[in-house]
Amino acid sequence: MVDGARLIRSAKSGSDWTFNDLMAYNITVTPQSPEQFFRQDHGTPLEGVDPSLLNSSLDDENISDAVFEYLGHLDLATNATRESFIDAFAQKTLQILGFVERGLILTARHNNPLRICGDNQRVAETDDKIIFIIAEAIAAYQYNNEKQILRSRPLLDAMTIPCITMVGTRPIFYLVPVTEALSNAVALASIPKLKQWS
Repeated sequence: MVDGARLIRSAKSGSDWTFNDLMAYNITVTPQSPEQFFRQDHGTPLEGVDPSLLNSSLDDENISDAVFEYLGHLDLATNATRESFIDAFAQKTLQILGFVERGLILTARHNNPLRICGDNQRVAETDDKIIFIIAEAIAAYQYNNEKQILRSRPLLDAMTIPCITMVGTRPIFYLVPVTEALSNAVALASIPKLKQWS
């Protein structure tokens, strides 16, 4: 077993993070089921969804513009030549399922600077999806607390950032809890006192 205290912490972009960085900050990844991810009680899962969305195709002439648009996003994601098509499909799916509510804005590819080892010019991006999600969640926590300061609101001690990655059109759900201790440890290149679960 590797001792996280002996691992080197250095200022680097989230795109350069590796599994060793997760170990250095005592971060453990735990998969989440869709039921754990969508903890809200929305009643029947497809309640309120246009039935033609479930059994129509782009060729059907009698579908609404909204269904046509969604099926168009599905078609682009299924035959994706760009990752942005999959991102757009994921956003549309969350909107249709009622995940978006007042005060919540869905974004894709929003690059937040990650304060790491005293350097706040790094961007949290990487090709490893799990490591990317964790680096981006920490950056989102830091960004949201900066906005809290600008609005003269108290800082948040912790946030759980819901994250989704896509493998083709199959979503993988993560809930990434980020604490002030973890954010500070990353920003100052120190060791968090408690194990961080993602």
